[in-house]
Amino acid sequence: EVQLVESGGGLVQPGGSLRLSCAASGFTFSSYGMSWVRRAPGKGLEWVSGISLGGGVTRYADSVKGRFTISRDNAKNRLFLQMNSLKPEDTAVYYCAKAKLIRTMTTDVQGCDYWGQGTQVTVSS
Repeated sequence: EVQLVESGGGLVQPGGSLRLSCAASGFTFSSYGMSWVRRAPGKGLEWVSGISLGGGVTRYADSVKGRFTISRDNAKNRLFLQMNSLKPEDTAVYYCAKAKLIRTMTTDVQGCDYWGQGTQVTVSS
């Protein structure tokens, strides 16, 4: 059974930083691209960032480019998202997501097939 468990969210002031983590199990983590997606209040799912199997290729939504960094540790089956210079519009529930197809990375929500329960990030003064 695929399990994705996010952690690291919280309340932070504008300009602050947070590091999200995702613990993956139930599949061969190193064989799948992974993504972070988010859902802001009253909005649909938004793809935020993706990373290739080995971590050598990363992609970002324009809204977070230059502020967020995705990374992974295949030895520990973990995915990370370092978020810097946070803005109020980054407020959302953040989900770790697995690519639908083996040995691929995805750059959209439709390319993902499993999500975790999410972790809340609130950016407010």
